[in-house]
Amino acid sequence: MLSLSEDHHIPLVDPSAADGVFSLTWLVIGLPLLGAVVLLLGGALFPRALDRWGHWFGTAMPIGSFLISLAMFFSLAGRDSGDRQVVQELYTWIETGDLHVGLDLLYDPLSALFLLLITGVGSLIHVYSIGYMEHDVRRRRFFGYLNLFVAAMLMLILSENYLGLFLGWEGVGLASYLLIGFWQHKPSAAAAAKKAFVVNRVGDLGMSTAIMLMFVTFGSTSFAVVSAGAGGASDAALTALGVLLLVGACGKSAQVPLQSWLLDAMEGPTPVSALIHAATMVTAGVYLITRSNFIFELAPHAQTAVVVVATVTLLWGAIIGCAKDDIKKALAGSTMSQIGYMMLGAGLGVAGYAFAIFHLLTHGFFKANMFLGAGSVMHAMDDDVDMRHYGALRKLLPVTFLTFAMGYLAIIGFPGFSGFWSKDKIIETALVENPVVGICALLGAGITGFYMTRLMLMTFFTKQRWEDQVHPHESPKVMTVPLVVLAALSVLGGLLLAGDWIVEWLAPVVGEAPHHDPPLPVVVITLITVATVAVGVAAAWFLVGKRDVPREAPQDVSFATRAARADLYGDATNDALVVRPGRALVTGLTTADRSVVDGTFRGTALTVSALGTLLRRAQNGYVRSYALSLLAGVLLVVLALLAVNLA
Repeated sequence: MLSLSEDHHIPLVDPSAADGVFSLTWLVIGLPLLGAVVLLLGGALFPRALDRWGHWFGTAMPIGSFLISLAMFFSLAGRDSGDRQVVQELYTWIETGDLHVGLDLLYDPLSALFLLLITGVGSLIHVYSIGYMEHDVRRRRFFGYLNLFVAAMLMLILSENYLGLFLGWEGVGLASYLLIGFWQHKPSAAAAAKKAFVVNRVGDLGMSTAIMLMFVTFGSTSFAVVSAGAGGASDAALTALGVLLLVGACGKSAQVPLQSWLLDAMEGPTPVSALIHAATMVTAGVYLITRSNFIFELAPHAQTAVVVVATVTLLWGAIIGCAKDDIKKALAGSTMSQIGYMMLGAGLGVAGYAFAIFHLLTHGFFKANMFLGAGSVMHAMDDDVDMRHYGALRKLLPVTFLTFAMGYLAIIGFPGFSGFWSKDKIIETALVENPVVGICALLGAGITGFYMTRLMLMTFFTKQRWEDQVHPHESPKVMTVPLVVLAALSVLGGLLLAGDWIVEWLAPVVGEAPHHDPPLPVVVITLITVATVAVGVAAAWFLVGKRDVPREAPQDVSFATRAARADLYGDATNDALVVRPGRALVTGLTTADRSVVDGTFRGTALTVSALGTLLRRAQNGYVRSYALSLLAGVLLVVLALLAVNLA
């Protein structure tokens, strides 16, 4: 077991009732939910009107939620640190026997940051989608699905109990299925949606089991009740809860071994990729682990499992990103890796919770920026996603290039940009808590420098490789303005750490981080990290930037490259361990059902049928036959009586 942190179990304090601006907490969820209802169900009543302005209505809903969230944030910031938990009780949802569940909302420093991210970045993605989906005949439905997705994610974040969280959790799963498979006429999109849905159901099984165990152990699913009772629970119960919650988090956040759906999810429209991979769905697992800190701090084995899964995943995703030619799948591999860093921070306990959320926020800025930037490139290249068909686009797409470059510098951790502050703090904390894990995180940073530089070179630099019929052009302002805003946030996001602000802000939720002296001075760790990233950047320059990039991927490559192209054989492993044995089991059960179960009933029926045929033949309608049968019967009775008497 890794030695990670001391016991810093922080029970939730008694929250205050919602008043003033906090009384509008329900409206943060209600607005996008209203948008989803109107856009998805109102088409039967006002089809033409909604087709004309439905996308504007759908965009206005998360913007309204963002403005309310912003007002609540400033109101919360004006309170003392010990008075920053507000509960809004809406109504009793479930009351049966000993189970009482209210549809109550909890607004505190953790949910406040998530609300700003989800509604802020979500609103920018909605604005971008106005231009990106302009010519799609089902644009109204698309915006309805986007609103549904945002509403479900907000429910997940704002719920005061695990059952309400699970309601939003499942809503996000449904909305992601609808959005990933939005272009369902494409078999690949339909298959990707089903895959995401099925893999997430595996994680949801762990989540739902954890909720049932909470009720058995604590008699409630409320965060406050579970937090207060966690100290008196058995180690076995707490470890089981932690592991089950981790299984749920692996499904939503695409952590090994439930990561296989993430790259296939790129079949959805690009704004969906930005929403899922930056601000919403994949961050749900990180939120769950951080919110459940009162369980993991008392379950060191489960906490260790989080660290192991996160470390494997951050390297797994980074390696995959090195070999992908599809620009969106390269970014998806990057997302898997960066979420791994966040999970690592959360797994490091009270020393890393704040930095996990810090990196989650900055990642939301720069990854949404890059996904939308990739969509802008695709818009310019007639929806071609193969980077081998790009090259030299920086002059033709100046706004897309400059904004994408800001995201690139942020994710590799270039000094001064947001990722430099957030990811480096996780690496530094990991080195303090466990040097082996810290070295793995440092290695992941070097690989990030390689695959992101490779993406930049193949897309915006090197030689032109597109066909003559393609005419690259910059995207309209409705698409580039969100890019500019996100690029600015990618640069300035590091200000959240100024004066350790985010650490102090989250302390009432996750506890005060203990002070530990790092094995090396912080400046030295920073220089080592920057040097490691520089090695990755230089390797990409020599292997990609200084060579001609062929339009077709070479087939004569090393085993490592083939493995990375095949997602490190994640699908093949699932097929060998789950799909084929499952198919064989179903085939065997079907055969047994047909031969044994059905055979038994068919045999009985055939026996009765044969007996009936014999009896039917005896009923031939001839009196002489009946008389002969009667005589034979009498003779048999007489013979039987004689035999008895003689004996």
